[in-house]
Amino acid sequence: MSDTEEDNEISFPVKFLGRVEVVRSDGLEILSEAAQSLKTPDQFSSEKAARKSKVHLFLSLSGIDILENKTKFLLYSCPLSTISFCAVLPSSPKVFGFVARHPAADTNHCYLFQSQAFSHLLVSVIGDAFRASKKEESIRGGRDLIVEALRHKNKVLQRENEELKRRLAGQSN
Repeated sequence: MSDTEEDNEISFPVKFLGRVEVVRSDGLEILSEAAQSLKTPDQFSSEKAARKSKVHLFLSLSGIDILENKTKFLLYSCPLSTISFCAVLPSSPKVFGFVARHPAADTNHCYLFQSQAFSHLLVSVIGDAFRASKKEESIRGGRDLIVEALRHKNKVLQRENEELKRRLAGQSN
């Protein structure tokens, strides 16, 4: 596990088990079904062919990037806003995964990983990053509302000021 201060990213080396399209966006059953699907041989699926390779999970407040270990080639990038569920597989405590909505298509994918010692920690860290991201979004959204309210108030006061100037000019004449 490494931490890069300048990007506020945390990197975890894990084994990538694969990515599976799923019908729902949350629930432990989804993780179990996805894990079972990966165990079923499928020579036509490139997603399954790429499994069991070592990767680095890069976690930041913007999302999770999955990079191939040796080449550092970006395999997948999942913005935190697209992630709907993350958990450790109850039947296999070394396996964890998350479900993310594809940003361009109306589909969900389950990404499964294996970590010898850190599955629970990784799920906790991903959950913390997700909550922090939502809180930051909420604060940003709150700021946007405040700014919009202040702009509106400013326009109202400017109109009132113009009206008072006209009245004052009318009384002077």
